[in-house]
Amino acid sequence: MIKCRQIPSGMSASETRTASVAAQESNSGRLTLVILALSSLLLMPAAATAADPAKRYSDYCSVCHGDSGRGGLHAQQGMIPPPRNFADAEFAATMTRERMIQVIRDGKPGTAMIAWESTMSDEEIGEIADYIIDKFMQRRTEGDTADQTAGDAALIYQESCSVCHGDDGKGAVWGQESLAMPPRDFTTDAAQRELTRDRMIAAVTFGRPGTPMPGFGTQLSPDQVVAIVDYIGERFMSGAAAAGEVPSGNPLASGVYQQQPYPEGLSGQYERGRAMYMGNCVTCHGVGGAGDGPRAYFIFPRPRNFQDPATQQVLNRPALFRGIKDGVIGREMPAWGKVMDDQMIADISEYVYREFIRSQ
Repeated sequence: MIKCRQIPSGMSASETRTASVAAQESNSGRLTLVILALSSLLLMPAAATAADPAKRYSDYCSVCHGDSGRGGLHAQQGMIPPPRNFADAEFAATMTRERMIQVIRDGKPGTAMIAWESTMSDEEIGEIADYIIDKFMQRRTEGDTADQTAGDAALIYQESCSVCHGDDGKGAVWGQESLAMPPRDFTTDAAQRELTRDRMIAAVTFGRPGTPMPGFGTQLSPDQVVAIVDYIGERFMSGAAAAGEVPSGNPLASGVYQQQPYPEGLSGQYERGRAMYMGNCVTCHGVGGAGDGPRAYFIFPRPRNFQDPATQQVLNRPALFRGIKDGVIGREMPAWGKVMDDQMIADISEYVYREFIRSQ
């Protein structure tokens, strides 16, 4: 109970008003402290004792390290140093279980990695460490690693590069009209003459001074930089690309990329996704998915056009799921994971995928 300060008798009217104000301010301060204390209790992380390691990883770790364990693209672009990529071969070869448990328990100074000892028990921390090791740090065959890297390159381009360079590599319309130096059109003869592989690797890593092109060396690993450069070369700068074809060596050509499943064994429900799309997405993306909803004309760059063939080639179920859940940097696409659970996001993704991406 909050006690009120008593005002002594025998005081003048002016003194009484002053004392009354002081008493009110004192009581207000005490009330504020009580509210803050209650709020801190309400905002404390929920206990993870009832959840399995996969659920705890999804709730606590994936926001920075990503569903794939490779470091979420958004976190990589916003944190210095970026979150750990658990799939990195050098990291997997040197990280022990004991060291991982220590980092999860105590945090890591100089990084955004916090200590989880006040949220999880020692047993739960050990389970999280084992989950990460088994899920993300297992040795892969050379072919599996190459396929994963190629798939990552397509997703990285879609999430980080297409906003300026366009889904078709020709440069987004908004960038051509609004930037002092328009983004590079990779499909031109000039680009194919001037852009050597080494020059492109340097540009992606360090950026291009005097242009809007930033460096991605702090967000992407060297292997990812090389993969994205090779993806651009094969996708937009080859003879097959000029003819409107997908190169045979590209993972998009095999059909395997488009058939990748949702994370954590989720299965999207088309009809439920349709209802949520109509209620939440049509104002920007339009009923037909062409990015022509009533709000689209006030948004730059324009919302994603799911009817664009270039977009249909780079969006699969995991890419849609991540884009809807985490949002897309450089666009007005919000992170719906803050207000929807993973099943709802999978449902919307399934509707978009089956209605627009693979409807042909």
